[in-house]
Amino acid sequence: MATDRPRTTPVARVLRVCLHLLVAGLLALAVVRALAGRDGDPAAVAAAATAMAAVYAAGPLIGAVGRSGRAAALWLALLGVTWVGVLVATPDGVWVAFPLYFLELHLLGRRAGVAAVGLTAVAAIVAYSAHQHTVGVAPAIGPLLGAAFAVATVFGYQALYRESEERRRLIDELTAARADLATAHHAAGVLAERERLAREIHDTLAQSLTSIQLLLRAAQRALPERTDAAGEYVEQARQAAQDNLDEARRFVRALTPPALESDTLPVALERLCATTSVRSGLPVRLHVLGERVPLPVPHEVALLRIAQSALGNTVRHAGAGLAEVTLSFMAGEVALDVVDDGAGFDPEAVRTRSASGGAAGGGEGGYGLPSMRARARALGGSFAVESAPGEGTALAVLLPVPGDAGDTQEEGSS
Repeated sequence: MATDRPRTTPVARVLRVCLHLLVAGLLALAVVRALAGRDGDPAAVAAAATAMAAVYAAGPLIGAVGRSGRAAALWLALLGVTWVGVLVATPDGVWVAFPLYFLELHLLGRRAGVAAVGLTAVAAIVAYSAHQHTVGVAPAIGPLLGAAFAVATVFGYQALYRESEERRRLIDELTAARADLATAHHAAGVLAERERLAREIHDTLAQSLTSIQLLLRAAQRALPERTDAAGEYVEQARQAAQDNLDEARRFVRALTPPALESDTLPVALERLCATTSVRSGLPVRLHVLGERVPLPVPHEVALLRIAQSALGNTVRHAGAGLAEVTLSFMAGEVALDVVDDGAGFDPEAVRTRSASGGAAGGGEGGYGLPSMRARARALGGSFAVESAPGEGTALAVLLPVPGDAGDTQEEGSS
């Protein structure tokens, strides 16, 4: 027998426990009322309720009931027989029909479940009418309303579950697609950069190294008879090596901002502030605090780029009358602050609407803030923006400086 039961979820497990408690409570109520002398013979009611409780308790313990539709149908049939015994013993057994509706709909699927619910409702109506010695509309209202409620509840839950599963599947597919796309973009970028570097190395370093190898072989062949010629070959090889070293240095410098090729970060920032003031007419002041220490090249590049982006947004969006850039050298850290007295903005609005303004405005397309934040986090630092409409903007970047920063700087400039 086919079933369309969803897999167990935390909500389903809670509902199952509640169903167990409901069956136990209704059977216990029937026994208590019989012992109180209200409905049915106490011994008969207790025996019938005990038999039904035993069959019901065996169901969850039998693994086949949850896996096989045929086993579930057999268990429900046996449970129905014991329930009929309770109905015969006491009219209070009618109330047990309500949890039976949910069991049948859950275990038997749509068509078989609805048919089983209908038979259960008919049995409840007939038994209650027999106990009351009357046939009418009133005895049928309760079981029919309970059946309708159970069908609507179970079918509604299953529809919501299927919709939730479909939405989860679509989200998983979208997440996987986005991850694949990001991986493809990254791979394409890496491949393009490798191709560019390969071309540069082949056209410069590799060619020069080949020339050095040929010159040294020529010098080796000239020795020991032609020492003058060998010396000339060695000198040519030395000059080629020097040219190769100069080319390698230019190649490395091409990967760093030109402003940092021969100057330190404070000098590059001073030039940036002066250039911004001349080109825009906005007074930009630079303050350097603390004892200056050499910084790793990635730190200098990141701080210079963040300052350029921040001042660019100040000029374009803030309408400020003054901007100040502060570079602070501290123990194990370096900080950059960019402050203006411009129009300001709402940072949260920038996050959601890609709005821009002030020193840390989003810029075109709202890329300014994410770009600055990414540069800071890539070096293990922090990035913060404080601003409000009409109150200017303050941007702060804090980067940790490794203990061997001086050595890193020397290696980067060698």
